[in-house]
Amino acid sequence: MPMKDYHIIYEDNHLLIVNKRAGILVQGDSTGDVTLTDVLKDYIKEKYQKPGAVFLHPVHRLDRPVSGLVIFARTSKALERMMEMFRKRDIQKTYWAVTRKKPYPEKGKLTHYLLKNEAKNITTAYDYPEGKALKAELNYKILGKINLHYLVEVEPITGRPHQIRVQLATLGCPIRGDIKYGYDKPNIDASINLHARRLYFIHPIKKTPIICKAAVPENPFWEEFLELDPDDFKMKNLDHLYE
Repeated sequence: MPMKDYHIIYEDNHLLIVNKRAGILVQGDSTGDVTLTDVLKDYIKEKYQKPGAVFLHPVHRLDRPVSGLVIFARTSKALERMMEMFRKRDIQKTYWAVTRKKPYPEKGKLTHYLLKNEAKNITTAYDYPEGKALKAELNYKILGKINLHYLVEVEPITGRPHQIRVQLATLGCPIRGDIKYGYDKPNIDASINLHARRLYFIHPIKKTPIICKAAVPENPFWEEFLELDPDDFKMKNLDHLYE
């Protein structure tokens, strides 16, 4: 059975937050493929029996092969305020990434300068300022290991195109399945093992705290990583099971 394009995590009159499957576009590109935005507009139109055009706009992007949380604004006021929150870095984002190589050190901060080639849709990381390259920062730490793979928690400080993918690859730890950035073979479904796991922010209209968590994709590989401590979202170390 094919996976559903999305699961709704949070919904009100101002915001719609979904857990998207890997493989669906958030916004349109040159392929002309159906987008998550289109699918969700149809959902809103049908659920609320809205005549005419539906206002729905993604507040941020998530790469096509990546799964996890995406925020959509249902009103222009919510869109404007959410985009301002992203600019001010008032939204905490947590990702899970799976790598074969163990990051060293096991936790730390990465700082690079990223330059995206729009024609080739690939980003290059530099250690020092380079031309129009933009500064990119993230924090990471290893959460656990199963068999030959490590689960790495990533908290981006900035929001650059392909940031987590290229910065981990520059560390020598490309994400599983991400052949664009150096992994040796693709995943069967063309996904990469990068998942937007958690979001925390203050609602732009209601001013209440919003915490969302997205279940990992429904496949055996991801589900191996679900031994969680519910109190702090930290991964239990499972090394002893495979020694």
